Amino acid sequence: MSSAITPALFSFLRDLAADNSRPWFEANRARYAQDVKAPLLAFIAALQPELRRIAPAFIADPRPVGGSMFRLHRDTRFSRDKVPYKTHAAAHFRHRDHARDVHTPGFYLHLEPGACWIGAGIWRPDPPALRRLRRAVADDPGGWQALTAALEAGRFSRRGDSVKRLPAGFAATGWLADELRRTDQVWMAPISEAQVCGADFLDVFVAHCREAAPTVERIAEMLGLPTGA
Repeated sequence: MSSAITPALFSFLRDLAADNSRPWFEANRARYAQDVKAPLLAFIAALQPELRRIAPAFIADPRPVGGSMFRLHRDTRFSRDKVPYKTHAAAHFRHRDHARDVHTPGFYLHLEPGACWIGAGIWRPDPPALRRLRRAVADDPGGWQALTAALEAGRFSRRGDSVKRLPAGFAATGWLADELRRTDQVWMAPISEAQVCGADFLDVFVAHCREAAPTVERIAEMLGLPTGA
């Protein structure tokens, strides 16, 4: 497998971070299309059949609008920070039943100068989904602990937020109490720019997805989502 991503993607993002303005972006729009958008969409298209083999309920959608790639423009409507553009490129490979929802199980690719990583899990699920996850963990703590420990023994480490108090309706101590306080079920594996631009990066990403797939699919099952083709 080969990667279409080159150092030009990171060069563009560094330059954008130095002048995050609409005039600069408009003057460099063709550069964005050639060095960031096109290579990332090509990567997503190449990932499609590989991800289908690993986790058939999760999709890599190379459409430029409404697909797996996040748009570069920031939504500043409700933010005090009016900087117009993100300074990273990213893609989210979600469960097919919630393909437009960022708060659904999936795999993630984050490309930022000096801060590239591969993610897996579910970020900020809504309250009903979070309660289902907590209940499933509480009903089978041993199984969940074994699954997550296996994932964390490899390239991934745990990330995400927690609340200070144990949620109402749950009684637990120790590891299980810590687990039930989590508001995310997210894992991250750092990667380098050299890896991203390497000829085997698709292989690298697929290997990470294969490693995380049992946990991601278990999260989907906890939420009543199918994991088969």
